[in-house]
Amino acid sequence: MKKIRIFAGLCMVMLLMTQWVSAQESNPSPVVSIIPEPVSLVQQAGSFTITPSTTLYLAGKDLERSSTYFNEYLEKYYGFHLHVKKVKSPAEVHSENAIILDYHHIGYPIEGAYTFHSDKNGVKINGDNAVGVFYGIQTLIQLLPAIPSQSLEIACVNIEDHPRFKYRGMMLDCGRHFFDTAFVKQFINFIAMHKMNRFHWHLTEDQGWRIQIKKYPRLTSIGAWRDSTLIGHYGSHQGYDHQRYGGFYTQDEIRAIVKYAQERYVTIIPEIEMPGHSTAAIAAYPELSCGSPKVPVGSTWGVYDTILCPRPYTFHFYENVLNEVMKLFPSHYIHIGGDEAPKIQWKNSPFCQDLMKKMGYTNEDQLQSYFISTIEKYLNKHGRDIIGWDEILEGGLAPNATVMSWRGEEGGIAAAKMHHHVIMTPGAYVYLDHSQAEPADSLTIGGYLPLEKVYNYNPVPKELTPEEGKYIEGVQANVWTEYMQWPTKVEYMIFPRMDALSEVAWTMESNKNYHYCPSKIGGKIG
Repeated sequence: MKKIRIFAGLCMVMLLMTQWVSAQESNPSPVVSIIPEPVSLVQQAGSFTITPSTTLYLAGKDLERSSTYFNEYLEKYYGFHLHVKKVKSPAEVHSENAIILDYHHIGYPIEGAYTFHSDKNGVKINGDNAVGVFYGIQTLIQLLPAIPSQSLEIACVNIEDHPRFKYRGMMLDCGRHFFDTAFVKQFINFIAMHKMNRFHWHLTEDQGWRIQIKKYPRLTSIGAWRDSTLIGHYGSHQGYDHQRYGGFYTQDEIRAIVKYAQERYVTIIPEIEMPGHSTAAIAAYPELSCGSPKVPVGSTWGVYDTILCPRPYTFHFYENVLNEVMKLFPSHYIHIGGDEAPKIQWKNSPFCQDLMKKMGYTNEDQLQSYFISTIEKYLNKHGRDIIGWDEILEGGLAPNATVMSWRGEEGGIAAAKMHHHVIMTPGAYVYLDHSQAEPADSLTIGGYLPLEKVYNYNPVPKELTPEEGKYIEGVQANVWTEYMQWPTKVEYMIFPRMDALSEVAWTMESNKNYHYCPSKIGGKIG
């Protein structure tokens, strides 16, 4: 695993994006360190220097996103940008001071494969498609020096690269604590620069509803605000701050963020929690509950007994909510939660008990399966599929559901054996709200998750056959924010473990080496 030093502010971002080691007298070329580790990287002697006179050539269609992204990066961190010129083919480029973006059929089945060649005359990036070219640009950025200059020396390298998994994700919980649009975009940048492609956006919780739904304005006028927040760790009995807290994203803001992510080839998967973790929604619309007294938006952490009632009104309500969600998010997947849903209120509800008798159910887990399946059918009718946490296995798995296995790997293993798609996200390996120091150096939810444990995780369990293993679509790390009020705390908690996760998601298992650090020119990395 490459050694990564984390600094505050601009220095932190620059160093994460530009893994650069100063040349030694005995080694006249820059030493290369790319995260995530490429499939193959061969460094040659010598270097190429990017200056304001370098031309960026686009030899294929739909490459403007990559050129714009690169130029914006150069302008922000180095104070200049490159002239962009479109050509029909690389053969039209006669300059020896050029960066050429083009396509080349690589034939790898997972989107994002690319090749990268740099020599003393320039750089050639060929992607299997536009996504691959964009990932080649991320590699180019990591080759740039960290020190601002208008003469940027990069190493001469040959790279062949492609991702291991189709799904490479990060989740940010904005329900417990709200983060402004600027930080959400920064989080998306972190995802893109690590060649990851999914942003799971947790938007509703017991402690706050964060997405504007025009048909139901009380979801944000009431549900987005809590009257107080727990002080200290859950169970510490330090009391509450008695300060109103909250916020939400307007639909215009969400559209802008979705567009921003698309420009970086990141798909946003929204999560609308149901039937549990719905206290904020029930506080705004009490008729969603099974007759329980009106409740306030949650002010503490943990699991609440409040749960949505599986009556026609609730399903109609959430169908209307999902109609607006689907218009905002083009993602094929909609995450519907399904986790930590106590059934106490259902056990005590005459309506629920009568419904169970009519349906022939013998336990409330079956009622949850009925709830999830009803929502799934509605989303399927609109061309979408659901993702849910592994509790959706309880009572019977909805027919087309994808499972996120978080309570260990058992749920994912069971789902894969049933030939359902799985995203591995077990708490013991990829929950970045767990402390990364022992003893903990700040207030966290608990648990200890060191960098090495994240890095050495293999998302394909040995219990699966090769055929069953194909149902593991990928891996995701989760950032639950009970104890992360500010962006600086989120950044502190995710780095450098997010760097490790990127290699779990991208790098072939045989190429991973936690203790490896490149040091020799002409050697093959990987």
